Amino acid sequence: MAASTVIKNLNDGSVTVEDGTGSPVSLSVPFTVGDVSIDGLGPQQNEVTAYETRGSLNTVRHTTRTYPTVSFSAQLADYSDGTDGTLVDFCLFQASYSANVSTLGANADVKTIKLTLTVEGTDHGDSADHTIVMDDVYVTVAVAEGDPNTVTISGTIYGSVVMT
Repeated sequence: MAASTVIKNLNDGSVTVEDGTGSPVSLSVPFTVGDVSIDGLGPQQNEVTAYETRGSLNTVRHTTRTYPTVSFSAQLADYSDGTDGTLVDFCLFQASYSANVSTLGANADVKTIKLTLTVEGTDHGDSADHTIVMDDVYVTVAVAEGDPNTVTISGTIYGSVVMT
């Protein structure tokens, strides 16, 4: 497959969140503003440490594992809804999403989700759409009042990050 020659922008993306049930509960996130940011990716998910003696570099080694982070925001239409559910409800495992299961398993102490960024490619002549799938993401929620009100989801990725 040839690399795409069409630059993608905020109009091409969509975000989906999923839980860890056998047939995952999913939510296509409404009103995203196109600002998904993933930070800390590397060829190895480990810190790099330089070992020196008397100011001379001896070697460079991979040490402690690192965990990439992700964030995105959306315009906020509703905080919580007991029947239909919202992004806030999904991320906090509450209201109509209270029965959701962590992607780390039903008995996991920490509740995590799967987060997928899909970027349109086929409409631009690419052979497929492009995805970044992030597994086992622990997220926190920030809500801000403004014009418009917004919700920002920030997370730490404890599982894999797969780009296609």
